[in-house]
Amino acid sequence: MKPWKFDTATDFGLSPRARLSSLRREAGLFGGAVHLAWSILSRAYLKAAHRVRVVGREHLPKSAPYVLIANHTSHLDAIVLSSCVPLGQCNRIFPIAAGDTFFDNLPISIFAALALNALPLWRRKVRVAELVELRARLVAGQSIYILFPEGTRARDGVLAPFKPGLGRLVAGTAIPVIPCHIDGAFEALSPQRRFPRLSAIMVRIGAPLSFIDLPDEKMGWLEIAAKAERAVRALASHPS
Repeated sequence: MKPWKFDTATDFGLSPRARLSSLRREAGLFGGAVHLAWSILSRAYLKAAHRVRVVGREHLPKSAPYVLIANHTSHLDAIVLSSCVPLGQCNRIFPIAAGDTFFDNLPISIFAALALNALPLWRRKVRVAELVELRARLVAGQSIYILFPEGTRARDGVLAPFKPGLGRLVAGTAIPVIPCHIDGAFEALSPQRRFPRLSAIMVRIGAPLSFIDLPDEKMGWLEIAAKAERAVRALASHPS
């Protein structure tokens, strides 16, 4: 039997405000309870209001770590993808959210951190150190990231080219990347709408992608972005 070892929380010493937007944030008992309650409520809402249907759930790995990627047209997208993961793993799910949208305002930061369990990435000033920290957390921990490689919601509902940030997280690792396509979220809650419509949403989940043989450098990141984009586009053209 291995001797018991006490490990200090990775966000130990941070102020409550700094902890909300820290990439080292740990949920803790209270945060975990809030996120579990939100997961239960949001799944019930999606089932009742949007009749969410998931095709290909068998492609999800049995355990973390892995990364879920998809097209991005709506604020519903991260909630929809989270609902595809078994409820017992909900506290391992970390949507990567735009810091300038979800972490600049205190009330929204509290919601993003406690309910969504989101981790911030500032789009206008992305630092290499932040991507390195996200990668280290993914590789070392039991985390499930939700990432939208387009970088922002498509205002017209059309899939845009993927950016290389995904590659900087997974290049040269054995971490599976699971391509998904969300159909109907744009009609339910497009960027132009303030309140959702009661319309159906469907998620197609594809086979895991592996990028263990691609180098953790610019050419590898670009190739990963291109392959991931092709996988998501293929799911978009798949018959219902």
